[in-house]
Amino acid sequence: MVYSRREIISKKQLFGQILLKRGLITDEQLRDALEAQKKHGGVLGEILVKLGYLTERDVVVALIVQCGFPYIAVNKYDIDPKVLTLLPEEKARQFNAIPLDKVGDVLSVVMANPLDISTIEEIEKISNCKVATFIATKTEIEEAIKRCYSKKE
Repeated sequence: MVYSRREIISKKQLFGQILLKRGLITDEQLRDALEAQKKHGGVLGEILVKLGYLTERDVVVALIVQCGFPYIAVNKYDIDPKVLTLLPEEKARQFNAIPLDKVGDVLSVVMANPLDISTIEEIEKISNCKVATFIATKTEIEEAIKRCYSKKE
């Protein structure tokens, strides 16, 4: 099932509940993370990782369950250097996203946070393409950016 961006945003509130149901965190850990989020802002999944309650992989799995984002092990993917020109390296690092493939006017982009609508819209402006999102861990994307953009030069 494919969700609209609005539906995905409305499903965001369920993230903590998914983690609880899967036994990945406790009620107390969720409360700690939500309190930290109120004080300092940020994304709940990243906060839970920083607090040591989850791994990046746990967050990705929960997002896959929550929103149905397809997962790609992008750090093992061979990306065409021409596709990389659609998103400059500094923007890829800033957004923690990397273009994967382009078919017609649709650019497939792997992101650590595919719920970040403002980033998706910015990538669409930069690339002049519609964006289809995939998910991977932040570390996998960082490794892919380092490997792929250095090859491009």
